[in-house]
Amino acid sequence: MEGPKRFARSTTLWLAVAASILAWGGALPAQTTPTLSGPSSVPAQIDADQSVPAPAELAAEPWYEQLQRGREALERDHGLSLGADYNALYQRASRSPGDDDAAGNVFRLYGNWTLVNRGANDRGSLVFKAEYRGRLGTSIAPQALGPTVGYAGLTSVPFSDAGGVLTNLYWTRAFANNRMAIIAGVVDVTDYLDVYALVNPWTDFNNLSFSTNPTIPAPNQGLGAAFRWSFTPNYYAVAGLADANGDPHDPGDFFKSFFDVQEYFYHAEVGWVESWDKRYSDNVHVAVWGQDPRDAAGVDRGKGITFSASRSLNERWIPFFRAGYSDGGGAIVDRAISTGVGYKLSGREDFVGFGASWARAPGRDEDQYAFEAYYRWQPVKHLQIAPDIQYIVNPANSPSTSSLWVVGVRLRAAF
Repeated sequence: MEGPKRFARSTTLWLAVAASILAWGGALPAQTTPTLSGPSSVPAQIDADQSVPAPAELAAEPWYEQLQRGREALERDHGLSLGADYNALYQRASRSPGDDDAAGNVFRLYGNWTLVNRGANDRGSLVFKAEYRGRLGTSIAPQALGPTVGYAGLTSVPFSDAGGVLTNLYWTRAFANNRMAIIAGVVDVTDYLDVYALVNPWTDFNNLSFSTNPTIPAPNQGLGAAFRWSFTPNYYAVAGLADANGDPHDPGDFFKSFFDVQEYFYHAEVGWVESWDKRYSDNVHVAVWGQDPRDAAGVDRGKGITFSASRSLNERWIPFFRAGYSDGGGAIVDRAISTGVGYKLSGREDFVGFGASWARAPGRDEDQYAFEAYYRWQPVKHLQIAPDIQYIVNPANSPSTSSLWVVGVRLRAAF
């Protein structure tokens, strides 16, 4: 019971601090996404897809106009926003001791159902997402390609062969005029921990080095809870915990794993944002995490710290710098630094990204480098095609390989 007691003590402290400064600072502006979410979360993804303007010829089609009216009526009358997408990725490595290519596809169905205080700052919503992830005509899925070629990392994060999974089923609620928020249920901690503008693996970088920090052994989706407190419109803190043994394949085991096994992943983050609207792009934060020993998995206790900074320039450029260090916990690498930039093309929805990273794997002294560049082409509102190229130097788990290339293309169709 040591883990729950530690969390209870830390939660009490955070709430005491929050209560003591209740009168400090103004309310945050009204928002369209729940107050604990990152760019890859369900509400943020729905908002991003709907914000892309439809081509004039498509908007004029009667069937499309009727579809949009139906969507708007569902949101207006019932508070229900629905989304779905189909994602496919193909990657090929220039050299490998095993399979050198991988393809996978993911179909996702998700939604955000506002049930309390619809249209107000302090609203409550039920968020849900179910997925099917599988291989697409190759022996391995893209998530397995990095380990296959000896890279201490992932050349693709979500494209696995996990099959059907429940990745979100949580309640989120804002309080104190959106200055405080909670989230509880089946969560994915990467939706709100250590996020920045280009963290979404469905629309931006493929490599783990530029999405979830590779020094964080983020657990699979399972039961968890977190809360956010905005001290002022510019400063915030987030803290929470999640089941360290989350398994989205077996929703019936969520409660048993959380309450009986009692092995938890803890996290806290403090940061600065330019404004609520720019909380992803103009963000500087420090996050710390800890993890209980995972006895069945044979993973020791772990802890770590990360730093992230990004700042938008001229509404088009988004440079970023991220770093992390870990001690135990089963992270893929125990120290990493990454930097890069994203650029939104003028007059278009197309986007270009470039990143460079350095890392050290646990127990290794060799430096491992990874570079990635992608172009996200959006020919129409509901379709994205993103060619991608990665260059890996000194893959930590393949000493005989000095470097290799991974080229790929990703498709996303949103509905």
